[in-house]
Amino acid sequence: MTKAAYQHAPDFDAPLATMRLIGSFFIAFGVFLSGFVISEPAPYELMMVGQVALWFLLGLRLSRTVVILLCLLLAFNVGGYLSLTTMANLDEGPLYLAVSTFLALTSVFYAAIIEDKYQRLLLIFRAWLAAALITSMLGILGYFHALPGFEVFTLYDRAKGAFQDPNVFGPFLVAPSLYLIYGLLTGKTMHAPWRIAGLLVLALGIFLSFSRAAWGLFLFSAVLLVFVMLLKERTSAFRLKILVLFLLAVAFMVAAVIIALQFKQVADLFSNRASAVQSYDGGHLGRFARHYLGFLMAMEHPLGIGPMVFDDIFPAAEHNIWLKSLTTHGWFGFVIYLAMVCWTIAAGFNNLLRERPWQPFLIIAWVTFVGHVLIGNVIDTDHWRHFFLLLGVIWGCMALEKRETLKRRRTLAASPRLP
Repeated sequence: MTKAAYQHAPDFDAPLATMRLIGSFFIAFGVFLSGFVISEPAPYELMMVGQVALWFLLGLRLSRTVVILLCLLLAFNVGGYLSLTTMANLDEGPLYLAVSTFLALTSVFYAAIIEDKYQRLLLIFRAWLAAALITSMLGILGYFHALPGFEVFTLYDRAKGAFQDPNVFGPFLVAPSLYLIYGLLTGKTMHAPWRIAGLLVLALGIFLSFSRAAWGLFLFSAVLLVFVMLLKERTSAFRLKILVLFLLAVAFMVAAVIIALQFKQVADLFSNRASAVQSYDGGHLGRFARHYLGFLMAMEHPLGIGPMVFDDIFPAAEHNIWLKSLTTHGWFGFVIYLAMVCWTIAAGFNNLLRERPWQPFLIIAWVTFVGHVLIGNVIDTDHWRHFFLLLGVIWGCMALEKRETLKRRRTLAASPRLP
């Protein structure tokens, strides 16, 4: 290339580079908005509808792996649309399934953009962390009535941040917390203070949500993350470092909780929420009784009973994602959902310990996803925006691994063989 041609090349590539920069900004901004869902439709929906449509119109490609995810999610929602035929009055059923379909498409979108450029994973998790820190601070300030009007960020004396429900607010903070823990255990010591400070903010937000599901999710995910890292790291010295730093982080968080419990308001609500079974869990038509009766009812309705019809029959929603799949998406949708969850966990685990640039993000997303599957036994996760983000991250990394495997096979096939 001549000197003149070399100098002209950046000008030719400048529009493409600018477009990529703008696209990256909107991806990060979309993830950031997922932390602010006070009302619906939220700004996240409005942002993502336009963004998903624009990216695909501009030629974002779907690999075979991502197409499989798309087919699973669409098939799951087909089961939901079939359940509409059983409803005497459609009411909000079509809108509910439209939201479900939209969230499914966001998973496919995240998987596709991650496969297109794995460096976007760092952008996604940093945007998620920024949103988590802000919404957690809002919940903390609102809980302690630090500023006038901030009580809007609480519900029933529980921190909910910029969410409608503390039970969604708490789990939203878990993946960014693991991101900080991972960085604390593997990153440079000079960055440890701000990571510890951020972790304390998120841990306090999770604690003040007084969501037992969030508490269990955070504890389970943190322990599983450390376990996976101990499997990943081979040297004894590094394993010892991980254990020591993890124990120190636990000590800091325990100290923060003890300090918070010195406030009578916090201590009283904690003593009430810490019990394994609440009044609405047991008893006549409590959570667990509804689960039993709901599964019996689902066995008599192969197509399901339709979205939110369960709420009209019983005093509350299913609060069990498996039962929710049966009632809202029928037997067909339930089987598809079960297959998708098992596939995601198995395939994600298969790639978990492979040294790749995207490995840290896969580990964090996979661990958090497994935790969400477990808490799905006592709570509905079908419309949680960050759940579909986790799903997209895992399948995006699976697509990257598939591409890497094919690339290595082609390289081996093209290499000269010894006679």
